[in-house]
Amino acid sequence: MKFLGTYAETAPDRPAVIMAGSGQSLSYAELYDRSNRVARLLWEAGLTTGDHFAIIAENHLSYFEAVWAGLNTGMYVTTINSHLTVEEAAYIVNDSESRVLITTAKLAELAEALVPLTPGVRRRLMIDGASPSYESYEKALATQSGAPLGPQRRGTFMLYSSGTTGRPKGVKFDLPNWPASDGEPGFTEQAAATFLLEGDGNDVYLSPAPLYHAAPLRVSVAVHCLGGTVVVMERFDALEALRAIERYRATSSQWVPTMFVRMLKLDRAEREKFDLSSLRIAVHAAAPCPVEVKLQMIEWWGPILYEYYSGTENIGRTALTSEEWLQHKGSVGQVKGDTEVHICDENGEELPTGEAGTIYFDTPAAVFEYYHDADKTSSVAHPKHPGWRTLGDIGRLDEDGYLYLTDRQAHMIIAGGVNIYPQEIEDILVMHPDVLDAAVFGVPNDDLGEEVKAVIQPRSMPADPAALEAELIAYCRKHLAGFKCPRSIDFMEQLPRLDNGKLYKRQLRDQYWKKSTA
Repeated sequence: MKFLGTYAETAPDRPAVIMAGSGQSLSYAELYDRSNRVARLLWEAGLTTGDHFAIIAENHLSYFEAVWAGLNTGMYVTTINSHLTVEEAAYIVNDSESRVLITTAKLAELAEALVPLTPGVRRRLMIDGASPSYESYEKALATQSGAPLGPQRRGTFMLYSSGTTGRPKGVKFDLPNWPASDGEPGFTEQAAATFLLEGDGNDVYLSPAPLYHAAPLRVSVAVHCLGGTVVVMERFDALEALRAIERYRATSSQWVPTMFVRMLKLDRAEREKFDLSSLRIAVHAAAPCPVEVKLQMIEWWGPILYEYYSGTENIGRTALTSEEWLQHKGSVGQVKGDTEVHICDENGEELPTGEAGTIYFDTPAAVFEYYHDADKTSSVAHPKHPGWRTLGDIGRLDEDGYLYLTDRQAHMIIAGGVNIYPQEIEDILVMHPDVLDAAVFGVPNDDLGEEVKAVIQPRSMPADPAALEAELIAYCRKHLAGFKCPRSIDFMEQLPRLDNGKLYKRQLRDQYWKKSTA
């Protein structure tokens, strides 16, 4: 298997990364040289095999320099959502035990606020500038050699998902037991098959999503292992995405359903003026795609859509082509690889075909842990079959073995392909002096799929509900990233909380979903 250094020698001038909007690029030779310099900075800070560092940055040309520095030196790389609040980002930096933090001048305010909250960080680097607590990334790189450190073990990612308390949890895998120069054969082969990558130097992968997400990050690395070019959008824009496909002759791409919705809402003449003929495949995931949206996309782009269902934990995967989907509308596919899927009731008993229950995957090769949370790690295992594990989603199988998602763990909200966990928001709301109890859940949104809704039990019913609603939303925005905050809040005298302390949230949620379909 080839890796970054291979192409730095055989195709030094080939673009490894291009920023879609600006056209700025890094060749394979440049990316390899700069990633080696970053690796030396990490070692200079005292990091070695098995240690952790973090990146918190917008989509940036230098992003992969830091990523490859970790992957080529046996380290754990944690990429952090750049839209998180200071408290949220600090939690991940500290929990991951990251000893180096790399950020950008665009996030300088956040970066400085993180300093007193992250005392375990030994070295702080800022791309495109410097600040009182962060040294210039560019100046630091200039002090280092671009030569590789010598044979190293392969590193990997430790990305964050949510835990039972609403706090994010690091999804930790064992370090690969092979040299960095071997790349990542298993995942690269899977990505090549999924994204129709030919490995001939002509693959162009368009990534319109933030690079801190698992899917675009890992697929981009696989593209580099095959010598292709990754085109990164600075931020998603429906019109610019189409322009990027045409401009860079993209051969493969990856999307979430919300992106499809926004492209479809463009004026037909405007969206159909672009030449998209280079696109071999358009992969989508992160959330179930509305049937009508997918039908329109297939009509527009042809049967090149490919859907998969999986998670950061990588305990199982289903997928299906456009042709399969047209025969099983609404499905997220059949299991792939050495995997079995089981649908079980609340007692762990398998259910008959067609009945909905918790989805368990039996994938012997998938081994992970939630960092610092053995209880959470144990909780995803089947009570009678420890080798079966769940992402917590609810679904059903049809007679042909195709999986359909019908619900989500703890009423997880998926807005625009981003997972939002209600418990974290509820924990903030109940700290407000006027709130006795809070329920947060997703309600329909034509653009995002779902949006965040809160129902509050106040200390006393407000004389001016609109004023209290605005106050509570502003309160959330002080403590949470904007995308997690409720878009609207209703008030009830008593929430349906059971005697055992559990909130009967479905009763609330169903009322709003019924209204949307009435």
